[in-house]
Amino acid sequence: MDRHQRVEAFVNQVRGRLIVSCQALPHEPLFGAEIMARMAIAAEQGGAAAIRANTPADIRAIRAAVHLPIIGLYKVDLPDYDVYITPRLEDACAVAAAGADLIAIDATARPRPEFDSLAAYIASIHAATGLPVLADISTYDEGIAAEAAGADLVSTTMSGYTPYSALLDGPDIDLVAALSKALTVPLLAEGRYHTPAQVQAALKAGAVSVVVGGAITRPQEITKRFVQAIERLRD
Repeated sequence: MDRHQRVEAFVNQVRGRLIVSCQALPHEPLFGAEIMARMAIAAEQGGAAAIRANTPADIRAIRAAVHLPIIGLYKVDLPDYDVYITPRLEDACAVAAAGADLIAIDATARPRPEFDSLAAYIASIHAATGLPVLADISTYDEGIAAEAAGADLVSTTMSGYTPYSALLDGPDIDLVAALSKALTVPLLAEGRYHTPAQVQAALKAGAVSVVVGGAITRPQEITKRFVQAIERLRD
């Protein structure tokens, strides 16, 4: 199956459905590949159409546990760089080797440690892995630039997580609506989706699918939202 066929198969699988992000960082209580694999099983049983996963270890464990497509990424903190989602070619290759079906990268306008342009980075991933690239962006202009650079899909993942993008309490539905009208590649919605109603709004705005993470797989964040709601009553 070539890259374009992979994109078509993925879109057919997830269109109008939910993608669940199963991630936990080292400081979080659910950190660990085995735990994330079990989280992916729970998501699959609940009806998720695909999984988004971080690190080769987690991807490998999830690949062995579920039969769903996996959007793979590798969060790496590098000195002097703000980009951290699959920032280097070696990270993308590790994600591919672990069994991912697509590779997510930071496609914001910020400097990256390798390659002079986003287009060169995406082309290198295509050449090295043969897999589709999902561009995580934070603004309309970045979404347009990502498609022009050769990204196979675009996601609003980084909206509100760069210093120059809109920081909202909830998801950036306006960005989804604007990009869905402008892009020819598939668009995913992600970032601060906390309720089923917000997911419905993103789909109505033109997203092919919606990625939900913390509202499903991070119990500490879920608990905090309930606690904060109760505390507001006291105020």
